[in-house]
Amino acid sequence: MTKSANKLVIFSDIDVEKALKNAVKKPRPDIISELRESALKGRGGAGFPTSVKWNLAASAQGERKFVICNADEGEPGTFKDRVLLTDYAEQLIAGMILSGYVVGAKEGIIYLRAEYTYLKHDLEATIEKMRGKKLLGKNAAGKEGFEFDVHIHMGSGAYICGEETALIESLEGHRGEPRNRPPFPVTVGYLGCPTSVNNVETFITALHVVEKGAKWFKTFGTEKSTGTKLFSVSGDCEKPGVYELPMGITIQKLLETVDGTGAKAVQVGGASGICVPAKDFEKALAFEGVATGGSIIVFGQHRDMLEVAINFMEFFCEESCGQCTPCRLGTETLLEGLDLLSEGKCSLKYLRELTSLGETMQVSSKCGLGQSAPNAFLSIIENFKSEIFDTRCSCR
Repeated sequence: MTKSANKLVIFSDIDVEKALKNAVKKPRPDIISELRESALKGRGGAGFPTSVKWNLAASAQGERKFVICNADEGEPGTFKDRVLLTDYAEQLIAGMILSGYVVGAKEGIIYLRAEYTYLKHDLEATIEKMRGKKLLGKNAAGKEGFEFDVHIHMGSGAYICGEETALIESLEGHRGEPRNRPPFPVTVGYLGCPTSVNNVETFITALHVVEKGAKWFKTFGTEKSTGTKLFSVSGDCEKPGVYELPMGITIQKLLETVDGTGAKAVQVGGASGICVPAKDFEKALAFEGVATGGSIIVFGQHRDMLEVAINFMEFFCEESCGQCTPCRLGTETLLEGLDLLSEGKCSLKYLRELTSLGETMQVSSKCGLGQSAPNAFLSIIENFKSEIFDTRCSCR
């Protein structure tokens, strides 16, 4: 079920066909300029400026270019894209068409999470419907000479394929492993061609920005984090669901919205995010505050934070692709340390060594998975050391 206090950006009304046809009448540089003025950043969590990515792909040399939608929503606690794929598929595809027009691509690919196979039939029906309206294909959206079409590629069921270069490797039929960068996908991506990769929410938001204008979009959010954000809220609250809220909202205000007040902690950003204790609930959910791809997991006072840390670390041990040593061995070592903590056998000295290991993983792992895998461990140990260590371990 989707829950939203009011209609802001994504949940606001829009005539998709009209918006798309209006957009492709504009010169490409004007669309990039509008996106730049809006300061829209990617809604996947990394926060890369959308205008910069599209402009780089548009400027890249290559006869063949691609637009890819990263719909591999595998972050624990995140389910907003599932709602968008179910109820707002036309907006997503229109956003991909818009991106294809801007970057000069003829082909769009939706990389759909393997666990979302049940959504494929309806998505294909929506694509076919938009072909029937001549929004896809030759002279797409009524733009003479513009050709663009979309197809779906099912994911491989691996968390690592949410990373854009691992996703591209999977698309090409290889094992899902991150590539070395540079070169970046905007210049050398799918099949060696310039490729722009965005997530579901970003494509839809971009469509609204181009239709309604940057000034309108900037009436939401903060100066550095413009617009709104979709949050997947779960855990110990009375009103879990998907919420669209202005960027910059405090964690406390979000908890009040979902009836989750009195929480002990909130995991922001899923397993790869950070655990925020109650004393920091006045922090803002924004790029200049606590950045997030959208997952909000609420932990009540009865939750054992050591069990939470173990759960997250077991996930990363399972999902590490094993390509680089810091992630492959580091996740296993951190999990072993957590097990020692649960048995009361971890010394303070060893706990400090584990913390140092986690910090090393953050800077030495090859991709975002390994770099973020220690986040929950480090933040939980830092904020709940007395609960986890002092009450269990007598050895110092």
